[in-house]
Amino acid sequence: LMADSTSRWGEALREVSGRLEEMPGEEGYPAYLATRLADFYERAGRVQILGHERTRDDKGASAAPPREGSVTVIGAVSPPGADFSEPMTQNSLRVAGAFWALDYDLSRRRHFPAINWIHSYSLFDVRAWFGEHVAPDWNEQTRRALALLQREAELVEIAQLVGAEALPEAEKGLLRVARILREDFLQQYAYDAADVFCPIEKQYWMLRAILRFHQLLNDALQRGIALDKALTVPEIGELARMKEWQLPEARDQIRALIERLERGFVNL
Repeated sequence: LMADSTSRWGEALREVSGRLEEMPGEEGYPAYLATRLADFYERAGRVQILGHERTRDDKGASAAPPREGSVTVIGAVSPPGADFSEPMTQNSLRVAGAFWALDYDLSRRRHFPAINWIHSYSLFDVRAWFGEHVAPDWNEQTRRALALLQREAELVEIAQLVGAEALPEAEKGLLRVARILREDFLQQYAYDAADVFCPIEKQYWMLRAILRFHQLLNDALQRGIALDKALTVPEIGELARMKEWQLPEARDQIRALIERLERGFVNL
């Protein structure tokens, strides 16, 4: 269930409360705003369904196996002037289990989905599930990728002050890897048959290839190889085409790409 937008509902609640001459709270909203929001979001959950679907077994006997169901609630909040400190946003963040921060700058750059990876978060701990059902090093890979993107945001601010050429070779290489993460991993094209949906297994192997490239690039720079020469490895351009590969072939193709990347850096 998606409520678009709870901000409009909050404005209506404030107006009705004012007409009823109730005691106003912060910014004119009613004092019970947080309670009403919590009442709405608490309808989400996983439940045991009371009405059972009756089936017949091999012997013809009627059975009513238990069933489970779930309801997910998504609330869209539109803070005026992108002010996250206003009451509707703050009260929504207190009761919601996850937050997707839609970024206007990303949408203007045609980066979709335009979800800011720095400000977004989830309070649900699913690391054990990913480690068991996807790969044991899934959580370590996502941690490294997020650290790269966070470091990129810091370096962009520094580069705007001193210029990109003043950065060390290793940090220039990090910016290149982060750009691949943003444009070739996080960004998706809804009109591409292969990229409109990315299975978790393919996500894992794509991320593994990009992080392996980062490790190889750092090793090359530590051996004294210039960044410009290290980026001449032809297999680097194939990282941008991984999103076009479909499972199950994508897994083997990405494995082969990692091996070619390793040989390419050894030949340097």
